[in-house]
Amino acid sequence: MTFMYVNMFGKLLLVFFLIVTSCGKKKENTVVETVAPDGVQLQPQPFGTNLSGAEFGANVPGQHQQDYSYPLVTDLDYFKSKNMMLVRLPFKWERVQPVLYGPLDPVELKRLTDFIDAAAVRDILIIPDVHNFARRVVNGNREIIGTSLVPTTAFTDFWGKLAEVLKTKKNIWAYGVMNEPFNMPSNIAWFSIAQATINKIREIDQKTAILVGGDSYSSAERWPQVSENLKTLRDDTDNLIFEAHVYFDDTSAGTYDGTYDQEKATPQTGVNRLRPFVEWLKTNKKRGFIGEYGIPDDDPRWLVVLDNMLKYMKENNINGTYWSAGPRWGTYRLAIQPRNGIDRPQMQILQNYQTTSPTQK
Repeated sequence: MTFMYVNMFGKLLLVFFLIVTSCGKKKENTVVETVAPDGVQLQPQPFGTNLSGAEFGANVPGQHQQDYSYPLVTDLDYFKSKNMMLVRLPFKWERVQPVLYGPLDPVELKRLTDFIDAAAVRDILIIPDVHNFARRVVNGNREIIGTSLVPTTAFTDFWGKLAEVLKTKKNIWAYGVMNEPFNMPSNIAWFSIAQATINKIREIDQKTAILVGGDSYSSAERWPQVSENLKTLRDDTDNLIFEAHVYFDDTSAGTYDGTYDQEKATPQTGVNRLRPFVEWLKTNKKRGFIGEYGIPDDDPRWLVVLDNMLKYMKENNINGTYWSAGPRWGTYRLAIQPRNGIDRPQMQILQNYQTTSPTQK
């Protein structure tokens, strides 16, 4: 009789322990996991940086190591040491595909894929970013995609060929279709180009996410006015991510020509400029990403603006990549490339918004 009660009491204690433990785990998971609009739970997405160099140079295509160059493996090692496990890699379309509808240049393609492979060894995820502003240089002039000189089919041809190469890479976080379209000839021009590109990529690759930037330089602040129609883009795999950019100077251009006070900045400038994009995502149940944001290194008040915005992003399950880093920046005030082995001031904030387990496809 006594043994029976003890045994029953022991079982009750065990059940109580399992319930408490289970509840504790559930609570912990809701803190570290995000929830996609369709209710699918995701691992926390990594924050990171742009690594510039391959998009440099007014001379296009230009000479490698003179007009432009790719970042170094030592750059990857540095940012991995800071737990920045996502790299947006800007490059020029003209250099990877010198002739419209032609083959990808094997030398340039190898430079691109060698860097991606070096990142893979370090478990770093890559966003290959076509940094062309919805344009291509033709006979020395920058022509808008979708015109007779640069047909949309030429751009989709490029992405089809590039996706064929990159689809087997395990560390592609998403395809960055195009950096900062602007001054398009109509309000449907960029939508049509983006949809055609999505369709082409999905003929080749049904798994990798596709990043679609907004019009008007992908402005987060102006997104509902200039990029509202992007909500109707179709992807049969339901794996689109919308990319916005945000800067905190008076013009939102990221030039920071004046001081903090001259730029009329406040601690909430970043949050206020990002909010229209975040509200658009919520209303339309879309996934978002901030591909560029950056601050000067010469006034600690900018650090507060950056910190507040990153906190707001994290609260809303949006990750991003800082602008910018890379060995060719020199004394550029926004750059977080270390100088003489010393971290830049922005790093003290950025390190607080990283994830330890990047999500791979």
